[in-house]
Amino acid sequence: MFHGRPLVVSTHHLVVIATDNLLGISWVDSTWIPILNSGSVLDYFSERSNPFYDRTCNNEVVKMQRLTLEHLNQMVGVEYILSHAQEPILFIIRKQQRQSPTQVIPLADYYIIAGVIYQAPDLGSVINSRVLTAVHGIQSAFDEAMSYCRYHPSKGYWWHFKDHEEQEKVKPKTKRKEEPSSIFQRQRVDALLLDLRQKFPPKFVQQKSGEKPVPVDQTKKEAEPTPETVKCDEKETTKNIQQAVSTKGPPEKRMRLQ
Repeated sequence: MFHGRPLVVSTHHLVVIATDNLLGISWVDSTWIPILNSGSVLDYFSERSNPFYDRTCNNEVVKMQRLTLEHLNQMVGVEYILSHAQEPILFIIRKQQRQSPTQVIPLADYYIIAGVIYQAPDLGSVINSRVLTAVHGIQSAFDEAMSYCRYHPSKGYWWHFKDHEEQEKVKPKTKRKEEPSSIFQRQRVDALLLDLRQKFPPKFVQQKSGEKPVPVDQTKKEAEPTPETVKCDEKETTKNIQQAVSTKGPPEKRMRLQ
């Protein structure tokens, strides 16, 4: 970027100007907007506070000498002309380098929309801006894609997107029924309880839920049958056998085979 006077490098059909970049700024004077027309637009553009206006141009010389704009054709140097007008909204002013009454080289174009002055970008600036925008978008896409990439030595590479996390948060979580213990744990606990019961037998036993616990000795006495009950049971069983035999008839005689 060159500061100060513009550097003009001229070939046969190419003019390169290195100046401060004015493509990103605009200028307006609200007092001129109601009276803008084709006759006053150049006076509006030649305001001292306008950063797009070059005060060393031929228009300034003609203005100081109170001459008409037709005298610009007889001069050599930088000048501003009204290229196109669409009153009252649009005016296009061209900055050009006059070399003879019939030969000029365009340098820049400025368009005035609703009183606001902008500099029209050249083709190189447009292409440069579009390429930078495309490269920035591609680079941003690669950076965002790399932020979703994950790697683990045992799993390899995979993608981890934030949308999946948000969807999982929105979905109602179903609580998984977790088993209180595994089969191995239950078997080990049962074995330990059996071992403890054998080493330390209980003194009280609760036969049914809701009943008071009963001493173990008392339950054993109730469970053991008395000898008299045993004898009675034996007699009843023998009687039942005899009755079953008596109900059956005598054994049938079989024919002898000679």
